[in-house]
Amino acid sequence: MSADKRIEAITARIVERSKPHRLPYLERVRAAISKGVHRSVLSCGNLAHGFAVCSPAEKDALAGDRVPNLGIITSYNDMLSAHQPFETYPALIREAAREAGGVAQVAGGVPAMCDGVTQGQPGMELSLFSRDLIAMAAGIGLSHNMFDSVVYLGVCDKIVPGLTIAALTFGHLPAVFIPAGPMTSGLPNDEKARVRQLFAEGKAGRAELLEAESKSYHGPGTCTFYGTANSNQMLMEIMGFHMPGASFINPGTPLRDALTKEAAKRALAITAQGNEFTPAGEMIDERSIVNGVVGLHATGGSTNHTLHLIAMARAAGILLTWKDISDLSDVVPLLARVYPNGLADVNHFHAAGGMGFLIQELLKTGMLHDDVRTVYGQGLQAYTIDPKLGADGAVVRDKAPKVSHDPKVLASIETPFQPTGGLKMLTGNIGSAVIKISAVKPERHVIEAPAKVFHDQLELNAAFKAGELTGDFIAVVRFQGPKANGMPELHKLTTVLGILQDRGQRVALLTDGRMSGASGKVPAAIHVTPEAVDNGPIGRIRNGDIIRLDATHGTIEVLVNAAEFAARPQATADLSGNEFGMGRELFAPFRAIAGPADHGASVLFA
Repeated sequence: MSADKRIEAITARIVERSKPHRLPYLERVRAAISKGVHRSVLSCGNLAHGFAVCSPAEKDALAGDRVPNLGIITSYNDMLSAHQPFETYPALIREAAREAGGVAQVAGGVPAMCDGVTQGQPGMELSLFSRDLIAMAAGIGLSHNMFDSVVYLGVCDKIVPGLTIAALTFGHLPAVFIPAGPMTSGLPNDEKARVRQLFAEGKAGRAELLEAESKSYHGPGTCTFYGTANSNQMLMEIMGFHMPGASFINPGTPLRDALTKEAAKRALAITAQGNEFTPAGEMIDERSIVNGVVGLHATGGSTNHTLHLIAMARAAGILLTWKDISDLSDVVPLLARVYPNGLADVNHFHAAGGMGFLIQELLKTGMLHDDVRTVYGQGLQAYTIDPKLGADGAVVRDKAPKVSHDPKVLASIETPFQPTGGLKMLTGNIGSAVIKISAVKPERHVIEAPAKVFHDQLELNAAFKAGELTGDFIAVVRFQGPKANGMPELHKLTTVLGILQDRGQRVALLTDGRMSGASGKVPAAIHVTPEAVDNGPIGRIRNGDIIRLDATHGTIEVLVNAAEFAARPQATADLSGNEFGMGRELFAPFRAIAGPADHGASVLFA
């Protein structure tokens, strides 16, 4: 069926707004397509360098432009659980390419850092900017102009958005994303959170905490909660970059390997040498981006994507805004309850029906654009499936279940968990912000309380330990934006504020920093823009000012006299400690030119 009229209207305004950028982008893509990827135009020296390590047969094939060459961009490293499985993928992809009559080469590697390792550490201040660096690194790998199509191996928080920016920058080439899948279920996420809270209260020791964390994060694959990494996988599938059903199959399984080989063969099938040429820049359009936002709302996805989706869209000349995201949230129902928005993990989500059931339900009422191109072909109906391993070792796809296998985890469109999505935009005299409300109880959607102001999360944690965080309050944590210190996630605040809320205090957070896909039960107005270091009004808030956070009406206000508030001097902060150490000095140019959060907090599209 056609898309819901409200979805169509929001899409139409994005199309209209984007025309001055989208049309020139498409012209560049089509100009690059017309030139083609003709290795024969490379000089003999160029080409010799490009295939020096290939077999004689591969050299002969590449020299004559007779077969397609598949580039592999990989984020493999063997420290991080989500990316370690990629170690074996190039061999699988090369094998699949040979079977399909093509060649495959690793074009380049990109860095992959883990926010879980760097939470609360200096390295977290490199995290957001690593997204743009990843896009640049992938671009270097593809700049050799040796490839007819590309497969991107990435999973986690900044890696997939960075790779998507690269794929759309090289939009004349087909692009297929290949995931590694989530680790098997370990210690339940709510039990892990319970031990963290006990530790923060001094009721559990470090050994007990480490044991709980190790049982939760215990093997290859992504973390099993529904944070940014798993939101990435949902996005790649619902936007059409994945093969149908690829997102949440565990690593090291025969089905996972079969999906990887299938994806490689499909990437070769959709080159300009075949009959199904699917350049990424033409495949992904405004409808694809809207589908991604719809999926984010329907699953209660990561707040990080209010930054990443905007940057990803801009790489394709599409101007997505927070208002678009917020307005779509008013239309799209919440269909999934996955931790921190419920007790289940992503393995339970997949077992309940997974992406196939989710897409099926959203298509029923026109919540998605079905008439999109994907790497699999035309239309999202092809994604309403349940992937299995056939007797011959190949992927087979059954129809998605008509009824959820666990309605407490994955609901039908007729009986959603709530009628609206999980993210909202807030505006007011403090600026603009984003709030994730899918895990916040309705009685906490409005908080009015005095401000307690801090200039980093360590200050707030110290105040907690000193017993100073009494009564109702809204914690204002500022000078945490992209220009100030790279906009680190402030995930350590989640436990402290959660404890206070559980004690009966009415608390909330207001910050120009990030929280993450792990944002939970405490109302948090995040990504405040303009940020404090950019003379944003958040820099004029004082201790004791009454702030009203109203997620119901989408407002965030400091309740003081307007003239007096405007006349206040801007607070300052000593940020010298954020300029050096653990590589932060290397990113000084990024901090200087970073764009605002509502433009994606990017150095590429400021």
